[in-house]
Amino acid sequence: MSQINKLKIFNDPIYGFITIPNALIYDLVQHPYFQRLRRISQMGLSYLVYPGANHTRFHHALGCMHLMQKVVDVLRFKEVNISPEEENALYIAILLHDVGHGPFSHAMESSIVEDVHHEEISLLLMNELNIEFQGQLNLAIKVFKGEYHRKFMLQLISSQLDMDRMDYLKRDSFYSGVSEGNVNSERLIQMMNVVDDVLVIEEKGIYSVEKFLMSRRLMYWQVYLHKTSLAAELTLTKVLKRAKELTERGIVLPCSEPLLFFMQKKVKMETFDPKTVKLFTKLDDFDIISALKAWENQDDFILSSLSKMIINRDLFKIKLTNDKVPLEELQLQKERFSIQNKISLAESNYFIFKGKIKSQAYSKIAEPIRILNKDKTIEDVVEASDQLNLKSLSKLVTKYYICFPKQLI
Repeated sequence: MSQINKLKIFNDPIYGFITIPNALIYDLVQHPYFQRLRRISQMGLSYLVYPGANHTRFHHALGCMHLMQKVVDVLRFKEVNISPEEENALYIAILLHDVGHGPFSHAMESSIVEDVHHEEISLLLMNELNIEFQGQLNLAIKVFKGEYHRKFMLQLISSQLDMDRMDYLKRDSFYSGVSEGNVNSERLIQMMNVVDDVLVIEEKGIYSVEKFLMSRRLMYWQVYLHKTSLAAELTLTKVLKRAKELTERGIVLPCSEPLLFFMQKKVKMETFDPKTVKLFTKLDDFDIISALKAWENQDDFILSSLSKMIINRDLFKIKLTNDKVPLEELQLQKERFSIQNKISLAESNYFIFKGKIKSQAYSKIAEPIRILNKDKTIEDVVEASDQLNLKSLSKLVTKYYICFPKQLI
């Protein structure tokens, strides 16, 4: 294929046209590892609450790369020296930052694989691609791992004001219809600058940063931690755990070959060999949904009931409180449910359980968002802002929940 044919454009509903800057980026986008992201939902099971939220991680990764192109233009205009190699490394690192996500990734991270996070798998896949592309991803991997001396480059990929957050807030807001998340990414990018290889926001951009942090808080409580989305994700986690438990007992459940592999094996980071990586890249949302449809008809009461809950959107009732759930209340409900459904008390844990969720719009412990004042001094946005609510946004908010089937109400 000629070089010209590789400089494609994508029509994106958020930003308009997104351009592919060079042939290497085109080849990475065309690679099966990246094309798989078309089959991974960006917001997991949130479409059960917000019907429009069916966009994919493919959309999101391209959007992040587009924002990175804008940042590079702005910084170069402000005479920040970025070499062509560094520019390409930024595009590759942000394009591939989510390539390690599994289907409904957060549910999968706590059931099928054992505490293996998508960032670690992304790095494994980037290393595989680097071999295939004969070392052309060397610098991108260095930046992604935070090993490159120019700190701002990592900040653009992973920080409290990175291209990842900037795109997913705007994109998830658009597709879910929750307008509170619609951040002004254009303005934020125009306000970016670099001082001593560290990313800063010029003082006049402080209100845009405040709006960005407020949008993040609202999107977490209204969308990402919406109680019905949470109930759906917890149900899926329980289904996958039960399927794994039954598989370990020697019961062969109908599912795709890659999913069966992860059901039969205890997969930890140290056992993620090339064969495991290969099978992981064959997994997507379709494997899980197909399995749930097959598991609806299994003899196991727990597996079939939980599968039906997701397929038919008949989810757990979930109650959120500011206080811890008393154990006695939980125990009584479990006893009633186990008698009603002729299952053991231990098995009733699949249907009645408690937990907690946390959210923090801005962390004072993590890398701060730095404001560059007119007098050239630099300070943390919380100190620079005259908004009292920014201080409250940096508080860690914890809520407790209890989940139970609707027939127990």
